Amino acid sequence: MNKILIPIDFQKQSLLALEQSYNLTRLLSAEIVLLYVHEQSGIFASLFSNEQNNEMLSKIDEKLAEVAGKASITTGFSISYMIEKGRIYSKITEVAKQIGAKYIVMGTHSATETDEIENRVGANTSRVIRSATCPVITINSRQLYHGCRNILLPLDLTKETRQKVTMGIEIARIYGAGIKVVSALWSKNDPAIIGRLYQQGEQVTNFISDAGIECTFEIIESRGGEKTLVPSILNYAKQQGDIDLVIILTQQEIGIVEYFVGSHAQEFIRLSEIPVMSLIPKELGFTSIFS
Repeated sequence: MNKILIPIDFQKQSLLALEQSYNLTRLLSAEIVLLYVHEQSGIFASLFSNEQNNEMLSKIDEKLAEVAGKASITTGFSISYMIEKGRIYSKITEVAKQIGAKYIVMGTHSATETDEIENRVGANTSRVIRSATCPVITINSRQLYHGCRNILLPLDLTKETRQKVTMGIEIARIYGAGIKVVSALWSKNDPAIIGRLYQQGEQVTNFISDAGIECTFEIIESRGGEKTLVPSILNYAKQQGDIDLVIILTQQEIGIVEYFVGSHAQEFIRLSEIPVMSLIPKELGFTSIFS
């Protein structure tokens, strides 16, 4: 059975991630696995006795059982739960591999993360996105559409970015959704770049359409240059009014340098009110058709 892993800390973001996973669970006939990671280290570890720790874990177990039970009764889904001890991000990716999770669905912040730096992506979320071998869907909003009408695929001219097309087709087939391909242009003075963007857009649109998915392509202008690229794309998505998932890539390899989470990817995750699915290019294997 397909499994969807939901890291949970009982905060609104994680409970919203659980709720948002229901449609995907239903369409995949999947099982939901809730994961609570008990992280206690450093000076705080010495403040609690073993007896206090066991009591705390017992209460967490009761609360998880309650959340899983209520969700299972409401949805009819098979919902199990796990409690693990260790670092939050490493345990999430470890358990995802262990259970063979098809997707991880999580909030962009956890209860252990503060908003000292207003514009950052939660540290645990970033690390999960960086290291997970399955797609990670992040939730950064309180009000969401239940389902998926259209998927947004932002494309640039790197070969890696085209790999998200196969995932877009897969998700579109699951939901019966359409795909809207978009490229952002911040310089009108380079006819060669414009030509390549249109050529790539046409290739991608034809490929998606041949797969039986309704698809459109548009080039939008990022008026403030590259620094406004992501806000311009997200504004386009908001204006469309029927986009319910954005698919992005979160790592690229340039020479021997592997980025933590690319600045554009991090900006998408941080700013998007629409759920974002993050993929690691090297975990995919589909680029040659667009070469």
